[in-house]
Amino acid sequence: MLFGMTIPTFRLTILVLAVIAQLYLFFRARRAIRSSQRSERFKVLTTRLVGAMIGLLFVVNAGTMFKPLPWLDPPAAAQIGLLYPAAVWGLGSTFSALLLLIVQVAGGLGRMGVRLFSGLSGRAAPTPMDPGRRRFLRAGVGGLAAAPFLLSGYGAAYAGKAYEVQELTLPFGRQVRVVQLTDIHSGIYMSREEMRRYAWQVNALRPDVFVLTGDYISNSMRFLPPCLEEMARVSARYGRFATLGNHEHWYGQLEEFQDIFGRHGISLLQNSHQVIQTPEGPFAVAGIDDLRTGDPDLPAALRGIAPGIPTILLSHRPEIFPQAAAAGVALTLSGHYHGGQVKLSLPGGDISLAHLRTPYPEGLYRNNDSHLYVSRGIGTTFTPVRLNAPPEVTLLHLK
Repeated sequence: MLFGMTIPTFRLTILVLAVIAQLYLFFRARRAIRSSQRSERFKVLTTRLVGAMIGLLFVVNAGTMFKPLPWLDPPAAAQIGLLYPAAVWGLGSTFSALLLLIVQVAGGLGRMGVRLFSGLSGRAAPTPMDPGRRRFLRAGVGGLAAAPFLLSGYGAAYAGKAYEVQELTLPFGRQVRVVQLTDIHSGIYMSREEMRRYAWQVNALRPDVFVLTGDYISNSMRFLPPCLEEMARVSARYGRFATLGNHEHWYGQLEEFQDIFGRHGISLLQNSHQVIQTPEGPFAVAGIDDLRTGDPDLPAALRGIAPGIPTILLSHRPEIFPQAAAAGVALTLSGHYHGGQVKLSLPGGDISLAHLRTPYPEGLYRNNDSHLYVSRGIGTTFTPVRLNAPPEVTLLHLK
C-alpha cells in the first residue's frame, strides 16, 4: 500500500498524471509554434514532429516502467539513443509541466488581481508590457521549464552511477566485517558490467559476511541468473546470505528462487537462520520474507538461536525493526526505499516519497541496544534517475 493505495492504483495514478503532463506540454508547444512568424507549412510539420517525439518518448518510458522488458544488456546505442532519453523525459516532463502550470496559474491570478484592484480604485489599467521585458520573462520561464530535464539528465548520467562506500562501526559482541548490497534491480538500467564492478568493490572490502537484502530484479525473472552470477564472484569468509524483496514476489515463485540461489552458492534465508562459528564465539544471520508481498515469520526465523548469541536480521523492508528489537536482535539490515531515490533536502528535513511513507527511509536507527541500518541500495526503480540519494555499498565493522 502507498498512501492508502494499492500498487496497481498507485501506478495508474502516476500514469494518468504523466499523460496529463504530456498533453499540457504538447499544447504549450503547439501554441508557441503557432505564434511564430514562420510559414503555415512549417508550423504544421513542426507541431506534428513535436507531437510524435513526445508520444514516442512517453510510450518508451511508460513501457519500461509498467511492462516487463526482459532485454538483457541492451547495446549502448539503445541505452544512449532511446532508453535513457525516454527516462529523462518521463521524469523531467512531469516536473516541467508542474512548474509551468504553477507559473501560468500564478500569472493568471496576478493579472486578475491587478484588474480587480484597478476596477475598485478607479485607476486606469496598466500599460501593456514592452516587448523586451516580455521576451526576458519568457526566457526566464523557459529556463525554469528546462531545469527538471537538466536535473533528470544529471541524475541518470552521473548521480545514479556515482556510488559511495558507507562505513559504520556498531557494537555486536563479535568482530565481524559485513558488507551489504541491496536493491540491485538488475535490468535495462543495471547491466552485468555494472554488477561486476560492484562485486569487485565488495571483494576489495574483504567481507567476513556478504549480505543481500532483496530486489535483485527490476521486472523480469530473466534478470536474476545474471545478477546472482555476478554476486557469486564475492568471496566472504563466513558466507553469502540473502533474503527476498517485493520485486521477486511480483515476478517469480519461491521454488525458483530457492533453486537459483542454491546453484550460485548464496544462502537464501526464508524465515530461517544460520549460526556461524568464529574464534570469538558464534553469531547468527537470520532472514525473513518481504513484509508486504511475502510470508514473513520473525519467530520462525529466530527459533532455535540460543540466548546470548548476537544476531543479524536481514529484512528487505525496515518496518520489522520494533519487533526485531523487542526480540533482542542486535542488528537489522534493510533497504527497499533507495533513500528516496529523488530527494529534496530542506532546512526542516528531507522530502521524498520514501520519507513520507516510512519512519525508516535511510540510515541508522537505534532502539535500546538494537540497531537498524537502511541502505540506499545500488539500483533504481521506475526511473534510472537518482538525485541527492547516491547508490551505496555498506561496510559495517561490528565489534
